[in-house]
Amino acid sequence: MQIVVKDLNYTYSARTPFERHALKGVNLTINEGDFLGIIGHTGSGKSTFIMHLNGLFKLQSGEIDVFDIKLVPDKKKKSDLRRLRGTVGMVFQYPEYQLFEDTVEKDVAFGPKNMGLDADEVSKRVKRAIELVGLDYEDIKDRAPFELSGGQKRRVAIAGIIAMQPKVLILDEPTAGLDPYGKEQILSLITHLKKECSPTVIVISHDVDEITRFANRIIVFNNGKVMFDLPMNELFRHADELHAVGLEIPKAVRIAQKLRERGVQLEGDIVSLNDLLHAIVVAYNKKHIDETVDENLNFSAFEFDLNDSSTCKKGEGKA
Repeated sequence: MQIVVKDLNYTYSARTPFERHALKGVNLTINEGDFLGIIGHTGSGKSTFIMHLNGLFKLQSGEIDVFDIKLVPDKKKKSDLRRLRGTVGMVFQYPEYQLFEDTVEKDVAFGPKNMGLDADEVSKRVKRAIELVGLDYEDIKDRAPFELSGGQKRRVAIAGIIAMQPKVLILDEPTAGLDPYGKEQILSLITHLKKECSPTVIVISHDVDEITRFANRIIVFNNGKVMFDLPMNELFRHADELHAVGLEIPKAVRIAQKLRERGVQLEGDIVSLNDLLHAIVVAYNKKHIDETVDENLNFSAFEFDLNDSSTCKKGEGKA
């Protein structure tokens, strides 16, 4: 199963002095099981693109096929939007602002109820969704969403989407406005949801270091067009082109470049901070140990998330 986009175009305020072409001939295929990252500067077209994938924007021209649900601009052929929105779940930036019911349980149940499910099935989905996002169902179900912390509100909002059990989960800037600890919790949650709920995940983020922690493929939008569509380990070989359109490359890539300029022999494609750690350990061993390093050495025994401060005990990891 795939999402196939063909020659997608979109224009804001068409035929007015404010006309702006947001998408220009976009062609993409997203495979089931992809962990897709989308990056681009403000106004590049990335948000306009994802709004089409669950029918929030009507097609002006082009075609979209979402797991055999066809979207076309022909007004005579109505698309099955209810089925589409049950297939593609959309979590907007600052999703907690969408909470409106007087209890958490009612808010999470809103989507499943609108799918026409019976009461027992709705209850089962609500309980599972709340637990999937790491909240205690019995403790939180009767509380008002507005009494919760910022991180809890965001989890409840995400639960309201995954209660519909979408095959595709789209998140627009999922860590926006959160403190470092909150960001870590949400990023870990996204990985968990891919395994347990929605096998295909699409994340839009301005933070390229966040994207590199989970994406297997990255799409770069620029001026309404797809500039790059590459596996993550290949994309950042194009650092100059990315800089030219105002995009940063990951910290790990920048550090690796500086080390190589100073004569440190680092092997392989380095994208994440754990890639960098791995490469530094191999380089050190090859320089300081006479025996050849075993290429099959299992580094997972000492691998840790350099972005996650929770892996450091009190007093450790500080200068």
